Amino acid sequence: MEHEPTAQEEQIRTRAYYLWQQATDPKGTPDEYWEQARVEIEKEAPPVESGPIAEDPAR
Repeated sequence: MEHEPTAQEEQIRTRAYYLWQQATDPKGTPDEYWEQARVEIEKEAPPVESGPIAEDPAR
């Protein structure tokens, strides 16, 4: 069974590829670019924590 990539994983993959293209030689490992891309993406849009939804006090 294959893992279906999430939208965030696709963003990370695209950013990692861009970072790899922009790197000067010698290029780093794929894991280095993936991690850098993941950190950058998460800074731009931090994950929303799931939890109880607050009730509207006006109700």
